[in-house]
This record gives sequence, C-alpha cells and structure tokens, in this order.
Amino acid sequence: MEEIVRAFNYLINSGKVFYWGTSEWSATEIADAWRVAHQLGLIGPAVEQPQYNLLVRGKVEDEFRWLYEKYGTGLTVFSPLKQGILTGKYNGHQKPPQGSRLAEAKDKYTVNYSQTFGDETWQHELGQVEKLKPVAEELGVSLAQLSLAWVLKNPNVSSVITGASKPEQVTENLKALELSKTLTTETLEKIDKILGNSFEIPPRRFG
Repeated sequence: MEEIVRAFNYLINSGKVFYWGTSEWSATEIADAWRVAHQLGLIGPAVEQPQYNLLVRGKVEDEFRWLYEKYGTGLTVFSPLKQGILTGKYNGHQKPPQGSRLAEAKDKYTVNYSQTFGDETWQHELGQVEKLKPVAEELGVSLAQLSLAWVLKNPNVSSVITGASKPEQVTENLKALELSKTLTTETLEKIDKILGNSFEIPPRRFG
C-alpha cells in the first residue's frame, strides 16, 4: 500500500494529475491508503468508483458508510442502470431483445453476462423492476430516469458514469438531473419498501 500511495503522489508532485482515486476497493483498503498517506504526509484517494444502483447498494450505503465524513470520499459510480436492467427493456422477454446491448455486444464480459439471462438472479431483479414501474408512472418519468435520479439523490455521489447507444438516450437520461431535485422522502421510502434492500444506520460508539 505504501508503494501505491507513493506512486500516485509522485504523479501529483510531477504535475501529471491533481488527485487520485480507486475503483472497486474495499473500505478497509481505502482506510489503509489514508493511514499510509497520513503517516507519510501525503495525499490519500479522493474518490472511489463502485457499482451503485437501485439493485446494488451494499458497498455504497453500508460498507463505505463512515468513509465519507472521515476522509471526504467522493463517489463516481458506474452501472447506475445495472447493464440496462433498470430501464425495463428486458422485462417480458425470454432472451435479450434485438437492439439491446446484451443481444448485440461482442465483448467477452457482455457475452458471458448475456448467457445468464433468465436465471434465478435475473428473474428476481426483473421482478423488482416490474414493481418499480408504478412509481415511475406516477411521476410521469421513465424507469431509466427514475433510476438515475435515485442514484444522484445520494449526497455522497459526486458523478455518475452512464452509457448510451443512441443520442436520444443521452437527452432522456439527462432529464434525471432535474428529477433528482424533486424526489421526495415519501417517494424514496416507497422505493425502499418495494425493493426491501435498504440498510439500517447502525448506532455509533463514538460521537
């Protein structure tokens, strides 16, 4: 860890970068990096890049819970739509529909992921997406916009990495910025109740 921290600070001191961050590190690893940085009078990781969406919440909402205030950790999250699952486009299909990333992409990861389509995990997640449709309809937005707005509503999220295969998808997704400002506590609680995957805030031993 000392070599990693020293290497990134060398880049900072050389004027090549201003800050450094991590991707898919554990809370323990991030805290360890900051411990080393503090010992050596260096700069620790400013940001972490985890997966975060309505279906994958554990790392951001539970494991990282104390990192934000202690180290000022920011989040640049990826897969906010869970590989398109949260758009609803895979609901009602026995196989990935024509034109979808899972049907068209040729990269090894996506090809392997598409082969799991329809398994128990898929069925569970598509069932959760189906339950979210009434919430989106009530707000007059798409499932994708609701999902993105929900991610943006988290105050620890600095930015969201999204992908699009068509220009109009970019335009539609950007509407989530305004929606995130109007999502009410009532709506957020309704989503938590539907999904049943939120995390309770544990008691603090120290102030």
